[in-house]
Amino acid sequence: MVGLSKERILACMGPPATKATEGGTEVWSYNSGNGYIDTQGTATNFGHGFASFGGVSTARFCTVNLVMNNGIVSQVNYVGPTGGLLTKGEQCSYAIDNCVK
Repeated sequence: MVGLSKERILACMGPPATKATEGGTEVWSYNSGNGYIDTQGTATNFGHGFASFGGVSTARFCTVNLVMNNGIVSQVNYVGPTGGLLTKGEQCSYAIDNCVK
């Protein structure tokens, strides 16, 4: 990804969800993920037909931030609760797949 032009990024990733600019530096942010939610639950049986169910659900997603200087990607940052950063099929890889094939 580092070294790609903003035109190439637009062609393979599309327009960013958000942009920030300061001087000759731009940061383009892309949301990435497949909507996968991890759920960990517990069940307690109190007997006599009474039970309690509880749990915690955590959405897995990733935000890919591309830092560009003079129209060229100089840095890539990944942020969010996800699995392996660039493991195929993980949350961060969805946004960049078309650029790294």
